Amino acid sequence: MELEAKYPTEKLKCWGKAKDIRMKFYQDYAEAHDKGGLRWAGGAWTFDAIPAGLGDDVYPITSEPYSATIAFDKELSLECMEAAEVKGYPRDLCSYMRNYWGSIITDKFAFGYKDGEFVPRFQGAKPLGFPKPDFIWQDHICCSHAKWYQVVSDLEGGIPMFTVDNAVGPAHELTDSKIKYVVEQLKDGIKFLEKVTGRDYDDELLFKAIKNHFISTSKWAETCELNKAIPAPLDEKSIYSLYVLGTLQKAGKQVADFYEKDLLPEVQDRVERGIAAVPNERVRVMSDTQPPWSFLSIFRYLEKFGCVSIGSLYTFGLIGQWEVKKDGTWGPKTRPDVEFSSRDQALYEYVKYELHKPEWQHFYSCHLKSDMMIRIAKEWKLDGVMLHYNRGCEGLSVGIAENRLALLDAGFHVMAFEGNNADEREFDEARTKAKINAFMETLGVK
Repeated sequence: MELEAKYPTEKLKCWGKAKDIRMKFYQDYAEAHDKGGLRWAGGAWTFDAIPAGLGDDVYPITSEPYSATIAFDKELSLECMEAAEVKGYPRDLCSYMRNYWGSIITDKFAFGYKDGEFVPRFQGAKPLGFPKPDFIWQDHICCSHAKWYQVVSDLEGGIPMFTVDNAVGPAHELTDSKIKYVVEQLKDGIKFLEKVTGRDYDDELLFKAIKNHFISTSKWAETCELNKAIPAPLDEKSIYSLYVLGTLQKAGKQVADFYEKDLLPEVQDRVERGIAAVPNERVRVMSDTQPPWSFLSIFRYLEKFGCVSIGSLYTFGLIGQWEVKKDGTWGPKTRPDVEFSSRDQALYEYVKYELHKPEWQHFYSCHLKSDMMIRIAKEWKLDGVMLHYNRGCEGLSVGIAENRLALLDAGFHVMAFEGNNADEREFDEARTKAKINAFMETLGVK
């Protein structure tokens, strides 16, 4: 028997626009060469404002969200995974990486055309061949970031590649010399981009892109902060479809405008009117790291118990930028209030701001992650935490057992489940639902 609704609910009005931005992103990348533009490939964390200085017709594809799209398409994902394995890449590597490599090896893009419309392959589109990028622009903090694209370059016959080392230590140990270390790499990277593309670099376009980045990351954090409200205006399954825009092109004007002018005002309105994501909300939890993308239905299963997952450090901090406010709580990071007058100045402010990214901090210590998770659990008024022992992402799962102990010591109920963000062969849906049943009972709901 379904639990009775306690709060009013309604669909997000900006949902269609978010979907359109996502589809246009991939379509622009696929069609870039037809319009005389450039294509580049890199990760969702890379300094994507830098290639923007090459012109308005330069289009990226970011690896992690593209690989998650493949993971959602079980048939294509299995084909990609098996193609990578046949080539000799083992199953204990990053599953995003294996999906991405498999898409290149099979020469199957996750999108195509159906009746003249650009749609995902699983909607019946005839898949395109994988659109080859003109250059690779990547950063390196996760153990596989740079190596990921070294293989991509090799598979594609030698694509020019530049990687920035931004693993300079946690934000609380940041120094002027560490910031300048990354800045100097970005300056070298700009010279590389000019050389491989034959284009002159436009600093004004760079300045605009960096400001878009500041808006996207701070406004996303501001949106997530609103989920402190009871009832929560957003649920995590919906958040996945919204945060992804920042992982695609956080320095893009269309993403900055959407977060600032569409999503944030609508979520603020939902809070003011008491609109709930889960109308029967009774208990609140958060998750951790990437979900098993091919089994997002588990978040709908939670709703049967009146349970809302309000997000996670992953969805809050992968793109969002945060800081401790005067009242001691976590809130959106204050954007630099400065007009750029030189390339060096702009790059310095950009790097200093970006090196505070929450999801970068716990690459240095599991304790930093535990502290952030406990903060979220307290400030977002949670009853419990669901930890995904994710075999598909070594970088974000390292130290997760220590996180579990810290959360338990802090007084929170914790449920751990095993799985893989992008390899559906390593997720047991029935077993996970059985664990959820037992966990909900410990939280006092059935």
